[in-house]
Amino acid sequence: MSRRPRTPHRRSRLGAVAATLLAALLATSSLATAPASAAVEEELEVMSFNLRYASDTPPNSWQERRPVTRQLLQRERPHLIGTQEGLYEQLRDIEDDLRSRYDSIGLGREGGSRGEFMMIFFDQTRLDPLEYDHFWLSDTPDVVGSQTWGGCCPRMVTWVRFLDRVTGQEFYAVNTHLEAFDATARAKSADLILERMAAFDPELPVVMTGDFNEPAGAGGRVYDTLVTDGPLVDTWEAAEERGELVGTFPNYQTPVPGGPRIDWILTSPEVDVRRAEINTFRRAGQFPSDHLPVQASLVLPTS
Repeated sequence: MSRRPRTPHRRSRLGAVAATLLAALLATSSLATAPASAAVEEELEVMSFNLRYASDTPPNSWQERRPVTRQLLQRERPHLIGTQEGLYEQLRDIEDDLRSRYDSIGLGREGGSRGEFMMIFFDQTRLDPLEYDHFWLSDTPDVVGSQTWGGCCPRMVTWVRFLDRVTGQEFYAVNTHLEAFDATARAKSADLILERMAAFDPELPVVMTGDFNEPAGAGGRVYDTLVTDGPLVDTWEAAEERGELVGTFPNYQTPVPGGPRIDWILTSPEVDVRRAEINTFRRAGQFPSDHLPVQASLVLPTS
């Protein structure tokens, strides 16, 4: 049995009516602008994580900690991870565990693959690195491995200028690990970091991750330089929502409620901080590191 064909006139008329009704519906619905708004305000998930350098000596050897670290990172899937203390082979393990979605930029603090890295891992589907560099926290910051302010070892900074593929915004990621045993070296390091940041494009926000080896809060020399009297904001203090406050260096022990935060994520003031958290994940009693990773959900400012 043949079907009676619709006339072109009838199809065109029905299509016009449908188009008119759809346009009216979208014009009066908030859904019409939701996709564009969502794209602009897409949250950027950031983690700062002192990995504790790899050791073969139990307890808490890298062999014991690696599976827990793998599970943590695969569960959280941050777009940006600033790590401290990682050694070359350890960081290669993490790259393998994160699979091909992530890439990384970093350099051993003694040059090449030697020493601990201030590695920056990034989700390639979200972030595109446009430029990067390293400098050392010393009187000769461009000399690889330089150390002039005392302390235990060379300290350094790795920074990357990223394009956020989703929002179209650019920003700087800065990752560091300050001296643990010399307050003067820490203070000079904070001064140098701000001096080097002055060369950044002032129109672009900064996201800084690091182990600062100083409890957060006014009165600390580094915190006052960078935050209290400086250009950056502590995401923990600025967050709209926060998890439980615990000390970020429990040294494989039960985290201490209200303990000191020596690992921070700092940003430019124009960055919107939606959430901040100190991650206490462990598996069968095993922590991934002697430090706890800290995390923040950020919305970068629009151009």
